[in-house]
Amino acid sequence: MHRVLLIAPQWIGDAVMAQPLVALLAARGDRITALGLPSVAPVLRAMPGVAEVIEAPFAHGKLDLKLRQRLATQLRQEQFERAYVLGNNLKARLVPWLARIPRRIGHVGEARGLLLTDIHKSAAPHGNSRPREPLALSPLSCRIPADAPSARPDMRQHYAALARVAADAPDLPVPEPTLSIPPQTASEARQRFGLPERWIALCPGAEYGPAKQWPAAHYAALAALAQQAGYGVAVLGAPRDAAAGDVIAARAPGSVNLCGATRLDEAIALLASSSGVVSNDSGLMHVAAALERPTVGVYGSTDPRHTPPAAHRSATLWLQLDCSPCFQRTCPLGHLHCLNQIPPDRVWHALTRLMS
Repeated sequence: MHRVLLIAPQWIGDAVMAQPLVALLAARGDRITALGLPSVAPVLRAMPGVAEVIEAPFAHGKLDLKLRQRLATQLRQEQFERAYVLGNNLKARLVPWLARIPRRIGHVGEARGLLLTDIHKSAAPHGNSRPREPLALSPLSCRIPADAPSARPDMRQHYAALARVAADAPDLPVPEPTLSIPPQTASEARQRFGLPERWIALCPGAEYGPAKQWPAAHYAALAALAQQAGYGVAVLGAPRDAAAGDVIAARAPGSVNLCGATRLDEAIALLASSSGVVSNDSGLMHVAAALERPTVGVYGSTDPRHTPPAAHRSATLWLQLDCSPCFQRTCPLGHLHCLNQIPPDRVWHALTRLMS
């Protein structure tokens, strides 16, 4: 058994999309320790294939050299053979370099791959991933064919490509991202927050900015449709999403606003207990889809070919307007047509198809 250190990405969605790399490494017998920020540690603990999680409380944007040195000293005793660095900056490479891990594998990224021993230079997606079957919903449904052009690669394949850097690595198909929560844990979380057995999770937040956020009024209309169909509704998100949750709860009475009321591990367990999920392109969307819950991802300024949800039971809705994807935090044209023009009944139709 080979001991491997995974330097996890700093964002929740990116961490989920790194799980196929974990699966490929575990399939060939590697024992994987994941090093990540406390904000992504609950995702790493839910990953099949991760044997151990070490939390690294680095301050955002800070070098934190003393903390990195202490971690490196601790890790040096573990005698890791390889480190897979999923961040593209020098800070992400410091700990495995200071820990003297012999092989440090990553993408070329910043400073031409400085501090790495094995560099993957290609940004192109690999062709062996399982094709995503189209879901025939409407012209708004956007399961874009795998060969459609995109300015950016599929991030799941981008990370998984690192498994092939070693000369002796087999060329295996890239699996879909998968997370796992024990059913009892999910059920206990649902009961603790007072949710019924049949309930829909709405995730109206997106840390990147409002150009990724479907309007709260649309979410409220969707919540009303779910309630009419006999489902409970809860809104999940960070404290900064509480205002959107308040709008939804006010316009769809009976909806529960849990934004800021859960830790990430609790939100993951709740999503695992849900009947279905509607979300912006966000970390919680990736978590829900990887948990194999029926998940509809609503896309505006971003591209579902670049950051798609796991294809277990998911669909993406994207208008693919001439101005989209712009990858901007706010709409540069001021109208946000890419999201405003996706109606709630279309989203509900997509979700009910998935749930059935």
